[in-house]
Amino acid sequence: MVRQATGTDRIALVLGATGGIGGEMARALAARGWTVRGLRRKPAESPRSEGIDWIVGDAMNAANVLAAAEGAALIVHAVNPPGYRNWDRLVLPMLDNSIAAACANRARVLLPGTVYNYGPDVFPLIPERAAQNPLTRKGAIRVEMERRLHRAVGQGAKLLILRCGDFFGPRPGGSWFSQGLLTPGKPPTRITQPGRPGIGHQWAYLPDVAETAMRLLDREADLGDDAMFHMDGHWDADGDEMVAAIARALGEPDLPVRRIPWWLLRLGGLAVPLLREISEMRYLWQQPVRLDNRRLRAFLGEEPHTPLDLAVRRTLVGLGHLPAQPADVPEAGRCMPDRVALSRQG
Repeated sequence: MVRQATGTDRIALVLGATGGIGGEMARALAARGWTVRGLRRKPAESPRSEGIDWIVGDAMNAANVLAAAEGAALIVHAVNPPGYRNWDRLVLPMLDNSIAAACANRARVLLPGTVYNYGPDVFPLIPERAAQNPLTRKGAIRVEMERRLHRAVGQGAKLLILRCGDFFGPRPGGSWFSQGLLTPGKPPTRITQPGRPGIGHQWAYLPDVAETAMRLLDREADLGDDAMFHMDGHWDADGDEMVAAIARALGEPDLPVRRIPWWLLRLGGLAVPLLREISEMRYLWQQPVRLDNRRLRAFLGEEPHTPLDLAVRRTLVGLGHLPAQPADVPEAGRCMPDRVALSRQG
């Protein structure tokens, strides 16, 4: 049963609220005073927890999404198939359901975007309106997602795309940080480095992404119907800064670092589709790829930015690689990042 909101409530439906970015968005919205609904396939232990009204339903079921979105002003589309599996069958139907619900309610869709849309023709510094010529199947699906969302703006929906680098953060969710650099569920004995030596890489700390989205939504009247912004997040200029921050947080400065065996992934991809999908992303680690956040900074004045060492420590605590300390403030219910600083731009 969907809880009826009062006339003064702002209602948001979050698809993917049990995951990393969706969970951060849901909690940030609740902290901002929104009535937040989260769609999940299994009943929650508590029908209302962490400020979220949990509704049993499936993002693949159009009727479920439409019912959950009734009266919503915002639909956060942060749901993806686990890992790299079944994107070709699931991603676009799920998005179409969000679009239909947004059009029915004249709601805004918030899409956390990625660099997968882009190819080397627009590297190394990418503005919002750069041409989208991806090299991978996953990138092509991302391009089609955005195409459908832009088309929906003419059908009654509104849009906010916030593109970011690779996610990392203290909540569950598949990412290069949690499943590529480290081994899930095991004490770290080494760090895997996907990139080439000396090649920069862009990261996005999830609480900062959520706070950035909240500040944009706070300026609803200024956004327009079709808004796009890029975050800078944490720019690792030589590709080794993130690895060093992990080692510092673990208190093991001499922790072994190994380069990812891309050739082995390509070979394994002949038989295992997941490895093939991962190996296709190699080009994003072989050259600098950076989203240009100048438009975001001009609009907001600054980009929320948690210091790297603190962000990494909180991520490792959340992933179970470090014990929590009394000084570690719980992320749940926090709206503001630990320290807001002007985002770097080089």
